[in-house]
Amino acid sequence: MLRRSICTALAAVVFLVVPALLAHAADEPPTAAPAITPAELAEGWISLFDGKTLYGWQANSDLNWSVRDGAVHADRGKAGLLLTSFQIADFEFRCEYFLERGGNSGIFLRTPFLPKDPRSDCYELNMCDSHPAFPTGSIVGHQKANGTFRGEGEWMLMEVRVEGPRIRARLNGTPVIDFTDSSPAALHLGYIGLQMNGGAVSFRKMALRPLGAKNLFDGRDLDGWRVVPGSKTQFDVVDGTIHLAGGPGFLETNETFGDFVLQFDARTNGTHLNSGIFFRAMAGTSKQPSNGYELQIQNGFKNGDRANPADSGTGAIYRRTKARWVIPNDREWFTGTLIANGGHFSIWVDGVQVTDWTDKRPDDPNPRRGRRLAAGHLSLQGHDHTTDLNFRRIRVAALP
Repeated sequence: MLRRSICTALAAVVFLVVPALLAHAADEPPTAAPAITPAELAEGWISLFDGKTLYGWQANSDLNWSVRDGAVHADRGKAGLLLTSFQIADFEFRCEYFLERGGNSGIFLRTPFLPKDPRSDCYELNMCDSHPAFPTGSIVGHQKANGTFRGEGEWMLMEVRVEGPRIRARLNGTPVIDFTDSSPAALHLGYIGLQMNGGAVSFRKMALRPLGAKNLFDGRDLDGWRVVPGSKTQFDVVDGTIHLAGGPGFLETNETFGDFVLQFDARTNGTHLNSGIFFRAMAGTSKQPSNGYELQIQNGFKNGDRANPADSGTGAIYRRTKARWVIPNDREWFTGTLIANGGHFSIWVDGVQVTDWTDKRPDDPNPRRGRRLAAGHLSLQGHDHTTDLNFRRIRVAALP
C-alpha cells in the first residue's frame, strides 16, 4: 500500500522510463508457454512478460526493476510501480509473485501512471500480510479480504477478474475478494501496475485476457462489412472463415472504432504472402482505399533469423515499426491481438508481444500522414494478385 508520505513524494517528481527497461534481445523469440497454453491462446490470453526483458512495461520511479532468473524483480529504490504500456478496461490477469516476509506489494488495477491515492485513483489489490487494515487479498481503501491469507515467503498465484464495477481475485485458487464499486467515482480504464513498497518482490508468468469483445464476423455471411469500391480481391465465406483471393482490394467494417482491443485469427496459404488489417482507417474509396494504420501480415524473415523480418514482419505497424520477431509460419493459423489507446499501440502474435509503439507525429485525419485519434474503420487487405489467406474469430472490445 502506498504510504501518504511516499505518494506525496511520487506526485512531486516526473519519472522517466529507463530506456534499458524497454530494450529487447535480438535472439530467437520466446514462446508464450508456460504462461499460456494453446487452449488459453484460443480463448484470448496473451503473455505480458517474455521471460527475458521488460519490453512492454514502464516504470514510474527509480526502483531497480530487472529480470532475474526468469522473473521481474525489484528490491531497491523509492516505492513505485512497473506498469503496462497500455490501458485496459475489462480483463482477467494472473501472475505468480514472491514477496519476502514482512514485505509490502500490490497489483494496481485501472490505475493512472502516477496514482496519488490508492483509495480513489485506482484499485490496489494488496499483498502485505502484516497490514493492519487491508491485509493480503484486500482492495485498499475499499474492502478487506474475505479471510486471513498468507502470501509471503513463497511463490503464490494471484488471479484477478475485473469486469464492469466488479473485481474478484483468487490466491492459489482460493477466493480472497469479491468487490463491486457502486459509487459514482467507479473507475473504468487504466494501466495494470506491479508494486514494490517494501521488501524484495518478484513477478513471473504474467498473462492477460481481455474481456467484453463482440464478434464482427459470425462465420456465415459478411453482414456488417462492405467491399471498398474498385477492389479486385474476391471476398468469400468459406468453412466459417473469410477467404481473400487476388487483389488488390479491401473489405471494410461498417462500424468505426477509436480505442479498442482487437483479436483475430489469420492464415496465409502461400509462401511470404502479404496482407494486413487496417485500423482507424478513413472510409475507403476507389481512389483512396486504405488510409489507415496497417497491422502488417507477412511471415518472411532474412537469413534464418526471426528477429530480422523481410518486410516489417507480422504484427508490425507497416511503415512505422517492425516486429521484434516473426512468430507465425505460413500455412498455419496464428492469433493476433491489438490494443489501441490514443496514440499508443501494442500488438501480440500468438500471445507474444512484438510491437509497442507510440505515434508522436502531429495529428492528421489520415494515419498515413500523421497521428489519428478519431475512430475509424477496420479493413482486411487483399494485397495483390497472389493474395490467398483466411480470417476467422474477428472480435473487438471498445475501450472507454
